[in-house]
Amino acid sequence: MKRVVAALYPRALATSLALPMDVLQAAGQAASIAERGKPQLQFQLAGTSPEPISVVGGLHVAPNIALKDVPPCDMLLLPAMWRNPQPIVRQQQAWLELLPELAAAGTIICSIGTAACFTAASGLLDGRAATTHWNYFDEFAELYPKVQLKRRHLITQSDNLYCAGSVNSGADLMVHIVEEWFGQRVARAIESQFSPEIRRPFRAHAYQSVDDSAHHDELVLSAQQWLQDQMDQPVSMAALAASLDCSPRTLNRRFKSVIGQTPTEYLRGQRLAAAKELLRTTNLSVGEVAWQVGLHDVSYFTSLFQKHTGQTPAKYRHSVRGKLFTPQA
Repeated sequence: MKRVVAALYPRALATSLALPMDVLQAAGQAASIAERGKPQLQFQLAGTSPEPISVVGGLHVAPNIALKDVPPCDMLLLPAMWRNPQPIVRQQQAWLELLPELAAAGTIICSIGTAACFTAASGLLDGRAATTHWNYFDEFAELYPKVQLKRRHLITQSDNLYCAGSVNSGADLMVHIVEEWFGQRVARAIESQFSPEIRRPFRAHAYQSVDDSAHHDELVLSAQQWLQDQMDQPVSMAALAASLDCSPRTLNRRFKSVIGQTPTEYLRGQRLAAAKELLRTTNLSVGEVAWQVGLHDVSYFTSLFQKHTGQTPAKYRHSVRGKLFTPQA
């Protein structure tokens, strides 16, 4: 069973706490169905005192456990803070002391918005990539000069340390973690349930720090570029391997060790992400979208799209456009 602990502190942004909780709890319930009702996820709220804590919006939230009793957990969620985060960071020294201990134990630490200041102040982000709410970029860079601030990325990952720049990016991050924990089927179901119109694939806007030997694998980088260049037409993996002067077996092994996917799986993900964007932002027919992403059999494209998103292309287009509106003058 996965254990998630969320930190409670004054002026936490309620949505940055509640939305990840909702996503993860729904995922846990969905995953438990396949396990005959066996609980798959436990969510707890931890505070420095047992008293209810006032979060943004006038809500008072009571912690389940004291900070000193935080158990070994799979994830620690740090919600964003409203306005200047520094007074809260200075007041919550106990959290700063606990973060390195949890990180060393392998706990995933997810900072939403300005909560990246907690992770940075603890020293965990020194020399690592991070992001935060755009309004605090300059202040963050000045206060934490050792952190590699990624201003153009909404999500960053450095080993088990994640940062999301906004509440919506935090939701995207939760869907990614759900997929890591419970698999693609559960992740797609949760993605469809929680606002697919604002959803972007994790890899589309995340900065990931990985092992240097993997990150700088020239063969894999060349393969990725080749696949992206050829995405709009039928692709032969044998031709890709030949262009890189290696065997298909070597290419598959190297690619999977670095990316975590085979070249075919990587290409499929790129095509589906491009198809989603075209369905969301253009009036191209489903057949035209299929051709644009290199899948010239429309029936196969529709079947593949539905398998990986839980919706047909037409239904997906309807769902992502369903909340668009034109403001009145």
